[in-house]
Amino acid sequence: MRGSPHTTLGVLVLVYVLNFVDRQILSILNEEIKRDLALDDGQMGFLYGTAFAVFYAVFGIPLGRLADVWVRRSLIAASLAVWSAMTALSGLTRNFAELAAARIGVGVGEAGASPAAFSLLADLYPPARRATVLAIYSGGIYLGAGLSLMIGGQIVGRWDAAWDGAAPLGLRGWQVAFLAVGVPGLLLALGVRMLPEPVRGGLEGRAVPPHPAPFRAFAEELRAVVPPFTLLHLFATRAGARGVATNLGAAALLALGAWALVRATGDTLQWSALAVGLYAAFSWSQALRRRDPPSAELILGTPSLRWIALGLSLLAFTGYGVGYWTAPFFLRVHEVPIGRVGLLVGATAAAAGWLGVAAGGWLADAWRARTPRGRIWLALVATLAPLPLLPWMLLTESTTLALLLNVPVSMAGSMWIGVGAATVTDLVLPRMRATASAAYLLVVTFVGLALGPYLIGQLSDAFGDLRQAMLVGLAANLGAAGLLVIGARGLPAAEASLTERARAAGESGL
Repeated sequence: MRGSPHTTLGVLVLVYVLNFVDRQILSILNEEIKRDLALDDGQMGFLYGTAFAVFYAVFGIPLGRLADVWVRRSLIAASLAVWSAMTALSGLTRNFAELAAARIGVGVGEAGASPAAFSLLADLYPPARRATVLAIYSGGIYLGAGLSLMIGGQIVGRWDAAWDGAAPLGLRGWQVAFLAVGVPGLLLALGVRMLPEPVRGGLEGRAVPPHPAPFRAFAEELRAVVPPFTLLHLFATRAGARGVATNLGAAALLALGAWALVRATGDTLQWSALAVGLYAAFSWSQALRRRDPPSAELILGTPSLRWIALGLSLLAFTGYGVGYWTAPFFLRVHEVPIGRVGLLVGATAAAAGWLGVAAGGWLADAWRARTPRGRIWLALVATLAPLPLLPWMLLTESTTLALLLNVPVSMAGSMWIGVGAATVTDLVLPRMRATASAAYLLVVTFVGLALGPYLIGQLSDAFGDLRQAMLVGLAANLGAAGLLVIGARGLPAAEASLTERARAAGESGL
């Protein structure tokens, strides 16, 4: 499997396709699981979003660090094997707790893939082509999401009809679907291990030597993130009383916020899990500032990067939230059979989403060639385009028109994906790219995945109307537009001062 950069890109796209097949298949299985396990929309949103997202984001940080110091192809292969195995195990679950545990396992496994892939691809292609390349890679999101709907819909419809309640081992169609999509990843992991490993930073003339103890670095980063080992890490690194007090103060504030939200909503699991995830992220940021001041300066201390990441995370809120509930919307509101929803909505998500993300990456690079802010202006266009289209799709009584409108909605909603990945890799040094990508994905995952599907599900339960809940979720795009404009203002200066700021923070060899 050794060959050109395009070969590696093709294999990594396939990995990302399986990533989102395994992640997104819950959408088409939503109604079947909800009925069989007696769950509500809020619980289904938790299974798809929070249970997966918190562990995906938290473990993405130490695994991103491992990607910066170890062999990236090996990490991607191992991650693929883990999440594929946990997806297959999802097919053997019998209740909410077991399925939540399996989804947590999927999240941990998937956490190691994208930061390593972003870093690897950045060392295979020059900066001028990165948004295009990373958009092509990210197109796996939509190919995978679309395939998951098609595969899941066909398996459920055919399996349950064929066995009519008398299936082998009592397996339902949704359980067989999990098994069917999990196994192929175990086979692909063997091929991924054979990909070439480019020199880190070689294209920019900043080659990074191999790390002498990569797993020790990973263990230290893991200790800095996972509670309660975070306090042990502070003592081990001699953070002092002030550092420990700051950490405990943050923990207390997050616990208080979670308590208030639990009191308001009655949902202990959602807000406790999110508070633990945010505490882990805060602890990591503390540790990064002590361990690697230059990385902390560039990743955490660049205002334009913070605003852009927050703006894109609100786009992810709409993308994950509305995207997850689109298949249930057609099943409930338009009463389209599950097999037909899988084919029609799945094909739309795959084709339109992939075209949107690929075209968005190409247009972002072309626009950036004219102005440093070009990529962000492209993201702004993608932010505003769904505002008239999605309400039209949700409110029309015509099933055919709604399905047709889902095409431009999917295209517009995917055009910004390559922008975030390319912006992050441009604003840090080569040795920091995987860690920076993990931090970016952490923000996008917490805001987009942990909150989007869950809150829209809760609003659906409260309103008794999924359509109305999805419309309210679209308001996140307005906030995203404002944050992107703010972030774009400081972007040229941030790029121009990158080396100077890194050197001032203590980076040597520049």
